[in-house]
Amino acid sequence: MILAFNTSTPQFSIALMKEEGTILSEYYMASGSKNFRRFMPGIDFLLANSNVDTKDIKALIVATGPGSYTGLRVGLSEAKGMAQGLQIPIIGVSSLEAMAAQLPFARLPVCAIIDSRKGEVFAALFSWGDNQRMIRTQQDTCLRIQDLPSIIEKPTLFLGNDFNTQGYLLREILGPKAELAPAHLWNLKASVVGTLGLKRFLDQDFDDLQELVPTYLRPPDIRPNPYVPKSGKMDTNDSGDNGT
Repeated sequence: MILAFNTSTPQFSIALMKEEGTILSEYYMASGSKNFRRFMPGIDFLLANSNVDTKDIKALIVATGPGSYTGLRVGLSEAKGMAQGLQIPIIGVSSLEAMAAQLPFARLPVCAIIDSRKGEVFAALFSWGDNQRMIRTQQDTCLRIQDLPSIIEKPTLFLGNDFNTQGYLLREILGPKAELAPAHLWNLKASVVGTLGLKRFLDQDFDDLQELVPTYLRPPDIRPNPYVPKSGKMDTNDSGDNGT
């Protein structure tokens, strides 16, 4: 049994797969405030309702980004902890590559995008070769969504993690060069992360537990805690929430 995670987007997902690639079950949670708090209970829910014991898990496959800073830390920390505790291999998969793989054998180049806040997106380009294998044609990059025309030279098939917002902007910015994948594909599924990692699992191509790290591409958007004075000490007269 293979357990796969995607926490690189606000819509996280967890999948259980058999070693031949069959999806046993999949749990998906739409975006929401502090939704990553539901991630670990979601793992317990998926395992319990699939009648799978942790000792049956043979490998952990996890999306490594780029994507949500908090989400990547949560997902990779949990995957590493489980892999170490269960003494099983871990495999990291590019989030943008997995997203593009949701459009197999596309006739057009595929651009996968994930929101990066502040009007920016993470993006990468892929195409499908004659051998029906996906080929990366653009490395992962972070840029303003308005600057996508700088890497889009011809009609391209897009998918991302927010159809309503990103789809509208893509049509506005790129016009006829932007063809949108169906809306139901605009979420990165853990089962696709697992499918990509499964190939490496069967080849025994595992990642080093200590060296596997998230792909961030940009510094985290971390703001100072407004409840902590510049001295670094809490005001002893302030009994309010500390903001964490």
